[in-house]
Amino acid sequence: MGNYNDFASVYDILMDHVPYDEWADYIEKILKKHGIEKGLVLELGCGTGTMTRKMAQKGYDMIGIDISEDMLSIARERSEENNDGILYLCQDMREFELYGTVAAIICVCDTINYMVTTEDLLKVFRLAGNYLDPGGLFIFDMDTIYLYENVLGDKTTYYEHEKGSFIWENSFYPDEKINEVNLTMFIKQKNNLYSKHQETHTRRAYELETIHRLLDEAGLDMIGAYHELTDEEPRPDSERIYIIAKERHHDNKLYI
Repeated sequence: MGNYNDFASVYDILMDHVPYDEWADYIEKILKKHGIEKGLVLELGCGTGTMTRKMAQKGYDMIGIDISEDMLSIARERSEENNDGILYLCQDMREFELYGTVAAIICVCDTINYMVTTEDLLKVFRLAGNYLDPGGLFIFDMDTIYLYENVLGDKTTYYEHEKGSFIWENSFYPDEKINEVNLTMFIKQKNNLYSKHQETHTRRAYELETIHRLLDEAGLDMIGAYHELTDEEPRPDSERIYIIAKERHHDNKLYI
């Protein structure tokens, strides 16, 4: 999953281009289309909680799970400032535990792609199926093979900000459909010196057929796959797609 300790302090700077409002509107539209107007919603891989807070503002009772305590400490500080009542849990999404079921589970910002083996992906899907209400929704986005191969490829990108400089070195491994990013951060300190931090993030793209098969094995029905923020089918040049899966009713949930 990568080491997010240093990343947490600059995460929101690096993500300031992300259209969180559009994502939240899109997910709200899907939820309401399926009759989920309110209730408990879980976000997997919530990071610093930006999306979690936006969904809370839409009236949902939110739970956020992330593997990084550093990310969650920022999320909790902002939650306290807003008094929004969001519950944040430091857990691995491959092994998360709740006290009961939720109306929906969301997972955005290519977090699913960090599951680089089908075994790990199946673990997440099974847990999602276990903790969803009967007929509950699991909504997640995914980076595509097209993005990793044709857009990011083996490119290096550079970003400069008043708080630091950042270099992404992308590598694409076509046989494994793996995108590896070596991130170097030069973070400005109070004495105008810079501290250097390096991290590696590894993500894998999956064919839709694989996602469909794993969801089915986990007791979830894939009811939709869409080009980002639309109701259109994925295109050959889609860089991000959304998947909607529905809980296939099971008795004897594991949490009982």
